[in-house]
Amino acid sequence: MKTLLQTSALALTLVSGLSVAAGDITRGQELSASCAACHGADGNSTIPANPKLAGQYDSYLVFVLKAYRDGSRENALMNGMAANLSDQDIADLAAYFSSQTPSLGVVPKN
Repeated sequence: MKTLLQTSALALTLVSGLSVAAGDITRGQELSASCAACHGADGNSTIPANPKLAGQYDSYLVFVLKAYRDGSRENALMNGMAANLSDQDIADLAAYFSSQTPSLGVVPKN
């Protein structure tokens, strides 16, 4: 019986996680204005130290934004930026950036 309950709880967790991940691209674009200075308007950062978000998997973007929000991933700027994002805000941002086409870049020589 205990195993059945554990399996059911896991299934519900997975299903609920999938439903939250569906984001609105248009709303994500609106929310992305505060991201543009560091990551570019379409997620193609021109600053080598800042990652390109364009074309990343939405599930990765959701994961990392939630990690910044809850502090399990530390970056003073990103922790502050993500602190007030709702799960829906995160899903919308992820939908927008994952829908963008990444630009090609050049890897600097060391």
